[in-house]
Amino acid sequence: MTKGEKIQIALLLSLALLGFGITLVPLGIRFSGMLFMGVSFLWGMGLFLGRWARRSRRGRICRRVFLTGLAAGTALLIGIECAVLFYGEKDNSALPVDAVIVLGAGVNGERPSLVLQSRIDAAMDYLNRHPGIPAVLSGGQGPGEDITEAEAMLRGLELHPKRPAGLPLVLLKEEASTNTAENFAFSKALLEAYGLDTGTAVIAVVSSDFHCFRARMIARRLGLETVSVPAELPWWLTGNYYLREAFAVVKTALFD
Repeated sequence: MTKGEKIQIALLLSLALLGFGITLVPLGIRFSGMLFMGVSFLWGMGLFLGRWARRSRRGRICRRVFLTGLAAGTALLIGIECAVLFYGEKDNSALPVDAVIVLGAGVNGERPSLVLQSRIDAAMDYLNRHPGIPAVLSGGQGPGEDITEAEAMLRGLELHPKRPAGLPLVLLKEEASTNTAENFAFSKALLEAYGLDTGTAVIAVVSSDFHCFRARMIARRLGLETVSVPAELPWWLTGNYYLREAFAVVKTALFD
């Protein structure tokens, strides 16, 4: 083993340990830790295949396949990340729509998480511009949540410090969904029961900036015409969630 390989092994082990440590810290960046461990694994695979390639023709073939797959996967993820970034920055909050869907996120007991609070704030800003539009607050109740995400959003909007006195709010709670596909399916049914023709309506979807691209993918599968109203994340969470979202888009495209 060369000195350079020993240094690389020390670095990749350090990266793996750092990643493992991050997954144990409750800061909302667990995916970053998993990503660090994944990168260290691929780095180790590259070192192993490099050594094998120096001794065997079969090793050279395997290394070539590995590097080709790694390059293709990286290019795909970069392309997806560009789309995620584009839709995350595409603010349509000035456009008139027929209804609003606010997608839920985690609740800590009865308190909105940072991600959910950012969506409540963005929804309040939008409803201030477009008063009287029906807004579906979509999100059920998960582990560690004492109330539904929809209820947390309802409380957050009704008592929001930016809500002008007398501002009419038409808020519809959807409390059964457990994922984004159900958010849209159940919200669509609720809006139709309210009297909206979802086949022709334009709907504003309030969600985190990183989530807007995937949310639009799912909404279109259900025949909904949507525009994105991105809610900006706190800066220290941005990298983690944007990186995770590229993998989530692949999962949605293949399995959801």
